[in-house]
Amino acid sequence: MPAAPLVVQALARHFGRAEAVADVSLSVRPGEIVGFLGANGAGKTTTLRCIAGLLLPHHGRIEVAGADLAREPRVAKARLGFVPDQPLLYERLSAREFLAFVAALYDLPADAAERRAEMLLARLQLAPDANRTIESYSLGMRQKTSIVAALLHSPPLVLLDEPLNGLDPGSARGLKDLLREHAAAGGGVLVSTHLLDVAERLCDRVVILRAGRVVADGTLA
Repeated sequence: MPAAPLVVQALARHFGRAEAVADVSLSVRPGEIVGFLGANGAGKTTTLRCIAGLLLPHHGRIEVAGADLAREPRVAKARLGFVPDQPLLYERLSAREFLAFVAALYDLPADAAERRAEMLLARLQLAPDANRTIESYSLGMRQKTSIVAALLHSPPLVLLDEPLNGLDPGSARGLKDLLREHAAAGGGVLVSTHLLDVAERLCDRVVILRAGRVVADGTLA
């Protein structure tokens, strides 16, 4: 059996005296899209940043596709793709140049990476603008670039923090289809969203966070 794309055990993170995340445990199984729900300030973004390796947790264990994030950080990070709530991109590059740079970071064969990038750009309706510099992009176009970069290396785990921000209906549908195809191929997806209709249409299971703690974890039913 393949390792679960994500296992989080007793995760805790605080900022000074403020406890942002407390004793959070959750998992994403192969072929599963899990919705991560909660009010603003519930701790969703902090949890995702800990899983992505951008924040060090104060307690707990994170395993990405069988790799322990604390013991094997480079291996674990190579097995995930992360779309943050605010895309952080190299603005003087075009989307195609940025994706070629990302492919090189993951040691992907250039030809295969270019073909996959073009497929993803087309699916998210960004291909016609992919030679423009990112500094000229709208929020939605930046979001699409960030999504393509996260999916480029076909990671076992995809993390998305409010991924539909700025996306038009056609691109939002394209993203949902891509995530469902990723799960069908055996990958796992953890998507944070405040849009309940998105969770209902897209997710197999939901985890609900309140004040940094998991208060519900189960199927939509």
